[in-house]
Amino acid sequence: MEHKPLILSPSPHVRDGDSTQKIMFTVVVALLPAWIASIYFFGLDAVRLVLWSTAAALVSEYVIQSIRRRPHTVSDGSAVVTGMILGLSLPPGLPSWMAVLGSVVAIGLGKHAFGGLGYNPFNPALVGRAFLTASFAIPMTEWVRPFDAVSGSTPLALGPGLVEYSDLFFGSVAGSLGETSVLAILLGGIFLFYRGVLDYRMPLGFVASTALFMILLGEDPLFHLFSGSLMFAAMFMVTCMVTTPVTPVGRVLFGAGVGLVLTVVRLWGNLPEGVTFAILLMNAAVPMINRWTRPRIYGQGVKQNA
Repeated sequence: MEHKPLILSPSPHVRDGDSTQKIMFTVVVALLPAWIASIYFFGLDAVRLVLWSTAAALVSEYVIQSIRRRPHTVSDGSAVVTGMILGLSLPPGLPSWMAVLGSVVAIGLGKHAFGGLGYNPFNPALVGRAFLTASFAIPMTEWVRPFDAVSGSTPLALGPGLVEYSDLFFGSVAGSLGETSVLAILLGGIFLFYRGVLDYRMPLGFVASTALFMILLGEDPLFHLFSGSLMFAAMFMVTCMVTTPVTPVGRVLFGAGVGLVLTVVRLWGNLPEGVTFAILLMNAAVPMINRWTRPRIYGQGVKQNA
C-alpha cells in the first residue's frame, strides 16, 4: 500500500487561478469601452492624457521600487490601472504635465508611502485626483463640449431639466474623459461582474443610497445617477479590493456611506461633484466598518452551563 505524506498548511485550502495580474488586466479591458468613448467624444486629448498618466504611473512604480530596493512589480498591472483610472477622470484640456504629476503623487503618496500594493488605505488614483484638484483648481474644472472642444458646462453645473437623458446615457456632454458615457461604463462593469472581479454589493449600495437620498430630498435621482463621475466611480473606484471592507455587510455600508457623503457635497457643498472626497473619506472608515461587521466567532458569547 502506497503511503502519501500528509501536508499541513495554513488556510486558504481552496484556491482558484486568479492572480493580481489577471485581475488588474481584467480591469484594464473593462476600462477600454470608456476610453474608446472618450476618444470618440474628445479626440486625441483622450489618448494624450491617458497615455501620459499611465506611462508616468509605470515609471514611478519602477523608480520608487528601485529606490526602496523592493522587487519590481510593474508587470502586475496595478500601476496601469491606477494610471488609466486617473487619466480617465481628468478634464480633456488638462496639460500633460499635470497628468504626469498626478500619477507620480498617486503612486508615490497614495500607494508606496504606505508600503505598496495591498497596504494602501486610500485609492491611489483618487489621491492623485484630489491632489490635482487642490493644487490646480481652475484647470481641473475647465470643461469642453464633445466634438467641437468649445468651453461648456457639465450637467451638474447646468442642473436638472437642461440636459437630455439620452445625452447623459450615451455621453454627448461635457465632463471628465471617462465619466460622460454611462453606456460605455456599464459595458465595462458588466464585463467585470461576468469575470467575477466586481462585487455587486458596493456599487449597488452606492447607487441605491444616492437614488434614495435624492428622492427623499426632492431631487431628480436619474439625473444625479447619470451625471458626473458617479457611474464611473461605482464600477471602477468604489470596487477597489484593497481600500474597501472585507465583509459583505461592510461593503453595502461602505457604498451607502459614499452615497450619503456624495449627496451632501452635491446639494450643499461648494463643489458640484464630490465623488473623490466621498470615497476617500469612506476609505478612512474601512477599519472601523470591518470591526463593526466582522462575523462572530462560532461559540463566542455562549454561556457554559455550570
